Amino acid sequence: MESFIPGRYAAIDIGTVTCRLLVADVDSGGISSELEHGYKICNLGEGVDASGVLLPSAMERVCSAVAGYQDLIAEHERVVGKRIPVGCMTTSAARDARNSQEFVDLLASQGIRPLVIPGKKEAALSFSGACSGFQGEPVLVVDIGGGSTEVVAGVAGEDPVLSHSFNIGCRRVTERFFAQDPPSSDQVEHARTWIREQMSKFFARLEEEGMLPARMIAVAGTATTVVSLHKRMKVYDRDQVHHANVTAQMVDQAFTLLSSCSLEERRNLPGLDPGRAPVIVAGMVILQEVMSLARAQSYTVSESDILQGMILDAASAGC
Repeated sequence: MESFIPGRYAAIDIGTVTCRLLVADVDSGGISSELEHGYKICNLGEGVDASGVLLPSAMERVCSAVAGYQDLIAEHERVVGKRIPVGCMTTSAARDARNSQEFVDLLASQGIRPLVIPGKKEAALSFSGACSGFQGEPVLVVDIGGGSTEVVAGVAGEDPVLSHSFNIGCRRVTERFFAQDPPSSDQVEHARTWIREQMSKFFARLEEEGMLPARMIAVAGTATTVVSLHKRMKVYDRDQVHHANVTAQMVDQAFTLLSSCSLEERRNLPGLDPGRAPVIVAGMVILQEVMSLARAQSYTVSESDILQGMILDAASAGC
């Protein structure tokens, strides 16, 4: 069993849609307490699929969010009386953008230097974080992001056995296929066909090698939104969402509701973050296709994801 170096750690995950913070305490067995969560929709990947560059306005939104997180981290440093190790990673949008170095330099100027991590590393970190509580169980972890989707198979608590990072995400699909809002049935079907074409070979391999386990674990905003919509949450409750069981029927119902609403109507739905409204239909399409390819009748939601994986990675390395 892996041992960790005790202490307080911070992680910042800069995704294509969201920018998030976790401050947590770690003991020798892993994360013992999560002290601070930060979440902002910054849409770093706005327009990247078509243009190949990060917009100045999008980079500034992320820098503003990170500055706020730095203030929160400084407060925790005052409490413990020493520097807290801070890891910062950015994923699909920065991987794709020609000007990602400009973004890295911009954040470095305010004291944070993010790592632009490859899809394989992103998948491994998501797997590590999501598997908490399922040690020893064969699982399939799915992380649907704004620009990419990671699918990882293995035994919880061990290194992944098979993984793939697909350049398929809710913002990418929205910008590439949905010319109107709500999208037409033809636009949705074209998106479904493209997703299946990109993913089917990997899932066929998983099936051939007997690696489509009984439990699928899904992380990130699309997966959690199904629960918050189903429960009509006016205030998001992590405790109600974490480890909730979501059936394929619940996902289908969420898709039907969301795809029949205008953007403005979606922004007012109880349980949906208004900032996620422009891309959530595409997220549901991806989730439906993944469940179909994985032959999954349900999935388990995990509020533990790449952030927890980053914390554990830092603690195991003794950073």
